[in-house]
Amino acid sequence: MCNHYRQAILKGEQIPGWSIDQFSEIRIPLRFSNLPVDVYPDKPGVVLIQRGDGIEATSMRWGFPKTDEPRATWVTNARNVMNKSGPSPYWAEWTGPEYRCLVPATSFLEPDQRTVGTGAFKEVEFARADGLPFMFAGMWRPWTGVRGTKKAPEEGEHALFTFLTTAPNALVKPVHSKAMPVMLTNWEQCETWLNEPIEEAIKLQQPLPVDQLVVVERDAGDAAN
Repeated sequence: MCNHYRQAILKGEQIPGWSIDQFSEIRIPLRFSNLPVDVYPDKPGVVLIQRGDGIEATSMRWGFPKTDEPRATWVTNARNVMNKSGPSPYWAEWTGPEYRCLVPATSFLEPDQRTVGTGAFKEVEFARADGLPFMFAGMWRPWTGVRGTKKAPEEGEHALFTFLTTAPNALVKPVHSKAMPVMLTNWEQCETWLNEPIEEAIKLQQPLPVDQLVVVERDAGDAAN
């Protein structure tokens, strides 16, 4: 499962082939300058939702609650959203268009299963081969309870998000054999995810073709950039 991704969106960045200039208009680093580039579970990330005829950027916490308990742990990824009879019970309330969202990202990281137990555990970072940002196909929901840490609990109303995963492609599978995030790479896909009935939108739950994904190589000094 994906529990770490990056939102290194440049100010005024434009995405060729997308129908609206989301990143130029939103200017994510200006509006959300307090948010870190690296996003982890239960931490805030930028999420795009539909408001009327437009797209609105907002900040939400990553992870749905596993239960209705006020101090529940979180579900960061959504895999088994549908079953033969329709949306699965856990996800059903949040599969309508009003609760779908887009999560902008520039890369995602998976724990390298080849390093587990070796004493040299690491993550492997993946990004689009063309270097452009993309969107995770997300869902969001309101929730009342306690998030944060025991030392710094945040009790009250929260907006939470998660995003779809799918079977890994041939590049990701040796690193993480269980899943990879669903990556939307053009605005037509985004519109389908935001607007179509879930039975149609869920067809986007496919791995990105392997030739469109690369491993990001970083020097130690670049890890925080």
